[in-house]
Amino acid sequence: MSTPIHRTPTRRSGAVLAAASQRRDGSRTGSPSAGPAERALLDMQSRAGNRATTAAVQRARDTGKGKAAENGGAPTGAKTAEAKKKNYRDRIAALLDRFKKNLEPIDTFIKGFQTPTNAAFTQQAAVAANDGLKHSAAASGTSAASGNLLTEAAGTVVSGMDAYKNMKDAKKHETGADHHTANKKAKTKGADAVVGAVSSGSYSAAIAKEVTKVQKAADAAVASEVSGAASASIGLIKGGRAVFRVGKAARKYSEIKKLGDPHLVQAGSLARLNESREQANWAAAEAYVSLDAYWAHEGPGRLEAVSEAIDAAWEAMGEARDAAETLQRAERDVEKLSTVQGYAKKKQLTKIGKEAVGGAVGESTKAAAGVVTAVAAGTAGLASNPVGWGLAGAGAGLVLGVTLYKALRAATKRYEEVHHPERWAPEGETPAEAASRKESLQHALKFWKKVSKGERQAMAREIYALAAGPAVSGSGGTTAEMRESARSLLIALKSGPAQHKLEPDAWAESLNDPSKSAGWIQEIAEQLASG
Repeated sequence: MSTPIHRTPTRRSGAVLAAASQRRDGSRTGSPSAGPAERALLDMQSRAGNRATTAAVQRARDTGKGKAAENGGAPTGAKTAEAKKKNYRDRIAALLDRFKKNLEPIDTFIKGFQTPTNAAFTQQAAVAANDGLKHSAAASGTSAASGNLLTEAAGTVVSGMDAYKNMKDAKKHETGADHHTANKKAKTKGADAVVGAVSSGSYSAAIAKEVTKVQKAADAAVASEVSGAASASIGLIKGGRAVFRVGKAARKYSEIKKLGDPHLVQAGSLARLNESREQANWAAAEAYVSLDAYWAHEGPGRLEAVSEAIDAAWEAMGEARDAAETLQRAERDVEKLSTVQGYAKKKQLTKIGKEAVGGAVGESTKAAAGVVTAVAAGTAGLASNPVGWGLAGAGAGLVLGVTLYKALRAATKRYEEVHHPERWAPEGETPAEAASRKESLQHALKFWKKVSKGERQAMAREIYALAAGPAVSGSGGTTAEMRESARSLLIALKSGPAQHKLEPDAWAESLNDPSKSAGWIQEIAEQLASG
């Protein structure tokens, strides 16, 4: 006998009830009744209208909430003048930075080729008493110094604006990685602005010197002397700053080197983990031997004993598997730590080389050329002095060589960033689609763009994953010894509690905060590149 089916009465929607009420009201007032097709159409319109109205109201609410959140809880129209001012300032800074970076290739050509060539032609004109050649070289020198001045002035403004912005960010973030990153940038950009202002004055003096030669003014010797003194001063400032940077990079390299080879430092920890794995394997083997013995045993309670033995064997196997996985994870972490330490040391050695050649030696040589210019100003100046010309050419060549090396390296990294995105993609993240060779070359030539997904960023993520606390995704399996070694590397990179203005416990807690992961990775990437 089949069970009767009870149909559950369905509730009519509010739209249908409203439509029915309207139809009843219409019938009472004498309106003609709608047919089935019309009723169905009205029902569809009613439901569609309700859904559209509900969606519109929801969008309005979401929009209002979004606008209020953007304005700090204020109404949509209450966007402050300060926010507008900040937006304009950021846009102006971005435009000036783009303008400066577009001028840099021209500036490099002027410093590396045009200026030394002008000096050579000027010397040749002085030796041969060729006034026409001397006049042409002076005109070319005027244009060269003007180009240098334009680039330096734009860079000075951009550096000043960046210093101001980072100074405000450092005050906003009083402690932590964000504070240290902003504070260091504020100091660096502030120093860049000061040096840029002094350098702009030097180029202004160079313009004045060349103009006096073009006009054959009587005070050409005075202008040449002033220009030589200014050139010597800025060369000494830049050279001294480069020496300071070399010292900082050397100290950081020394601190990283003191950490030792991770394979040797972690040898004891790996040995203990291996011993734990062997003991777990022995325990698992003994559990299986006991299980076999219980299987062979006859008598009362056999099933209970076998069941307990199975549970014990299963638990022992789980412990053995966990011990093996812990050892494998530790061995992988040792390899990662060894790789990132080697990369950090390589970055510091590279920085020492670039600053020593292009800054300390190159700028100091240019400063010596400026001294020769000032001393020889009473006669024919740098133009007729082969020593000054040679020093200027040598200094310019060294600076140019380092500049071209940096440009080539940056272009290579930009090429790899889009042509091989899988190479440095974050672990567990699907890499972007690789660009074609042509598109990659076009991207490599965009010298105004910085590399955002390169080797340095990948190494920063590795260091953070090793140093982060167990609350951070992917760092829970790191051993305490490995985490301590990674944090020692952070301290050597000058990202420790002292730089972050935090107590050691608070500093460790910030590493264990997932919300601060992005700031930490940016901080580590900056410290890998700086001295």
